Formats: sequence, structure tokens, C-alpha cells
Amino acid sequence: MSEFLEFHDVSKKFGTIQAVAAVALEIRKGEVFSLLGPSGCGKTTMLRLAAGFERPDKGRILLDGRDITDLPPNKRQVNTIFQSYALFPHMTVRENIAFGLRVAKRPKPEIESEVERMLHLIRMTDQADKKPDLLSGGQKQRVAIARALINKPQVLLLDEPLAALDLKLRQRMLIELDMIHDEVGITFLYVTHDQGEAMGLSDRIAVMESGRIEQVGTPVEIYEAPRTSFVAAFIGDTNFLEGEVTGLEDGEYSRLEIAGVSGIICFNDKSIRPGNPVFLSIRPEKVHISRDKPQEERLRNMMPAVVEDVIYLGSTTKYWVRAGELRVQVLRQHSRFFLDEKPIRWNDPVWIWWHGDDGFMLERYREVDEDLLVVPPRKVGESGGGNGKG
Repeated sequence: MSEFLEFHDVSKKFGTIQAVAAVALEIRKGEVFSLLGPSGCGKTTMLRLAAGFERPDKGRILLDGRDITDLPPNKRQVNTIFQSYALFPHMTVRENIAFGLRVAKRPKPEIESEVERMLHLIRMTDQADKKPDLLSGGQKQRVAIARALINKPQVLLLDEPLAALDLKLRQRMLIELDMIHDEVGITFLYVTHDQGEAMGLSDRIAVMESGRIEQVGTPVEIYEAPRTSFVAAFIGDTNFLEGEVTGLEDGEYSRLEIAGVSGIICFNDKSIRPGNPVFLSIRPEKVHISRDKPQEERLRNMMPAVVEDVIYLGSTTKYWVRAGELRVQVLRQHSRFFLDEKPIRWNDPVWIWWHGDDGFMLERYREVDEDLLVVPPRKVGESGGGNGKG
């Protein structure tokens, strides 16, 4: 699959704020590509640069091999979907969808045919004569999408398009967006701060922070193999542990010391040498917990611990445990649950373990915003809302 929308060393400042810093990015034809990151990371500025609403201070933007850096928005074959829908309140659904073709003075039979095609695509044929104030938020968003697609853009730019919808409607609209993309097959550039949206919809994701791209990859690569401390902390929950590489194990693995616990084994895909500081990221669902000591294995990290907090969530239970100076979160899936089984409770002695392949060493050594990390447990004896005491 060839590169289609390209950013070559693109930078943009607003006053003293560096919104985008020397970004190089290649988006492939026909894929759903998401720009993901916290507020102020530069993702919306990237979208506005692609749309032509802003011009880069440096660098070039290419679409299908054509330099569009200096073209005005109406000369680019891109359309934008905004969070606010931007529908004309005095027009019906049919008239809103037809607007772009009417402005382009296309023949009436063509307009009617294309509008019917769009109405069928968004499954709103029976709503065609309603005005926007009679539609739900999800229906308004579908109309906005149809109005953008009817002009047959090469790229559809979506700027936080589901942010105004409630959770269940967002989940339903994600499925509908995926179906629409499969039907039309054009490139989607999707901007969001919601990792669930990006992970559920995208072919690939670029995680952004402070105007720079931290990592580009598939949802699986971003989640399972974060390359930097920021990506590990921002995407999903993680146990984020600081330590040092103390030795090598069979060439492919390293031994780590973390918070006084030595001999922790981790796959060393970044060739970090002994003596260097390291961040270790372990997803809570990768950590196992039980009352009984597990069988020892060469690449199994195992240690005794004490439960500090238990939160039952229906399909899963979250445990916070302390092993020496380490505090670790464990997520246990309820594939089967027995009411007569004695549950693990607060202050119980337990064993935790994970495989050496399930942790990731991160060579970028820097401070991470604590707001991005999983919420730390209460201290022993501190009151709170956990449901595992007793």
C-alpha cells in the first residue's frame, strides 16, 4: 500500500507555542489513520494543516503525490467533519446532503441520484425530509458524514467527531463509521483524545505529545509494544516501574532490579546495557494472582505479595498488591466465577507472577505525568471505597 497523504518535516508555531515540531508522517491510501494524544499535543493542528485551514511554518504536505501545501481549502480534495456537525438548521436532511453538489452546480438528476445513494449509505432514507433539530446526535453526525462524502473527497478528516455523544452512542457510531469506511474505501484521518475510539477504528495510530510523534503503529503494536514511557502510560493501564538493568540472560533477556527486587527477567528488544536506568511497563492483565505459590519456570517472574485493595467490576476484578517496595496492579478476568469460591480479599497474602515476554523495557528515561498512570492504591489502613475489605 503506497503513501497517500504525506507530511514532510512539518512545523507550526502559534506565537511562542510549538504546536507541531518537524513531523514526518506517511498515511496510506484507503486506511483509517488516527492521530491520538492529550489536549494540546498538536493533533488538531495536524488536521487543520491537512485541510488547509492553517499553513505550516516549515515543511511540505503532499496528497497523492501532489504538493498541496499552498492550496486553499476549496482546492484540496479533502473534506472535514467537525464535532459540532455544522448542519444548516433551515434545511432538511436531503438538502443538507445535497448542498455541496448544488454549490458545484451539478445536474439535478446527478444530485438526486447521489443524495439517494448517501441516504442509503447512512441508513436514513426514512429521515430525509426532517430538519436537524428533529434528529438525534448520532443521526446528525451521519448526515454530516454523508454531506462530506457526497463530494467524493480523497481524504475525509474527522476532528473529534464523536466527542459530543454519550458512551453507548459513541460505541454504536464507531461501528457505523467502520461500515461506512468499508463501503466508500477512502482515506480517513481521525483525530481523537479517546484511546478506545482510536484502538477500535484505526488501521494505524500515531500517538502525539508536545507536537511530536511518539510512535506510529497498529493498535496491537501501540498497546503491546510501546516504544516510549509516554505511550506506555497514555495507552491503557500499565504498571510503570522504574529500575536498572543489572545483567543479561541468554542474550535476548535482561535481569532488572526494581525497588529493591532483583532478578526480574524481561525481554530486551532495545539492547539496553547493564548499568543503565530503565522503565518497565507491565499491563495489569498480564499479571497473575493466586493464594498458592506457582510452579517455578526460567522466564517466570514470581514474588509473594500482600493485597492492598480489591475492586470488583463484574467482568473483572482489580487488585492492588504490594511486594516489598513494589506496588502492582493486577486485572483478573472472570472467565468462570464460582460463588462458593473463597475470594481474595484485602490484606490477604498472595503470589503474583508474569512471563518475561509480557513486560516491556523503555529506553526513553524521563518523567511521566502522574495523571496518565493508573490510580495508586490506598495505603494500608486508609479509608476508601474499595469492596475487598473484610
